[in-house]
Amino acid sequence: MGILYLVRHAQASFLQQNYDKLSPLGEAQARLLGEYWARRKIVFDRVSVGPRERQTDTVNLVSDAYHRAGLAFPEPLVLTEFDEYEGEEVLKRGLPQLLETNQAVRDFHAAFQSSATDAELRANFQRLYEAIVGDWVRGTLHLPGVETWQEFGARVNSGLVKFLGSGARGERVAIFTSGGPIAIGLQRALQLSAENTLQMTWMSRNASWSEFLYSGGDRFTLSSFNCHAHIEDPVMLTYR
Repeated sequence: MGILYLVRHAQASFLQQNYDKLSPLGEAQARLLGEYWARRKIVFDRVSVGPRERQTDTVNLVSDAYHRAGLAFPEPLVLTEFDEYEGEEVLKRGLPQLLETNQAVRDFHAAFQSSATDAELRANFQRLYEAIVGDWVRGTLHLPGVETWQEFGARVNSGLVKFLGSGARGERVAIFTSGGPIAIGLQRALQLSAENTLQMTWMSRNASWSEFLYSGGDRFTLSSFNCHAHIEDPVMLTYR
């Protein structure tokens, strides 16, 4: 059996001009992950990563921690299949439509705009974002030219088949990606519905990892989900 670690990127720059850049806290999370694995001599045969800056910077910081510990770390293979779904585009194009037709979205949007604290801003944004993405996943929000949820799932699964099928038996491999592709991995292993899969996208903590056992093309089993033993300070546990 092979072992796959699906790793969520560390904290990005939420609500900043460039969301894709890791925050200072995110950089610290990624370093802690690399140091934790290196201390335990967890070595990988192959590593892949999605194309986003937040994904590649996370794997690079983990790799640096390995090298400082005198351990080898594979050169990450960039695969676009492990990119996140187009959440920013869904929000940008879906919000104007739903503000005209959906009272709940109007209420969430008003609460977001009137947020008085950073905590309120984050919470109200999440409610608004979940409502819009939920309609997109259910297929009630049509956005021509934007990848559908079904197309997103097919893309991630094709990447899993490509990457896992190109190595030897019994490997330990890692893929550094985002919450959406990790949820698709859970769906593959647990046969989740689309809506339950979407719920799992909100659960992955930054710089956490989930383990799967795989063999050939017929076995893909969840072993553990959302591991974050490398982060001891609760303040450093984040979802965004």
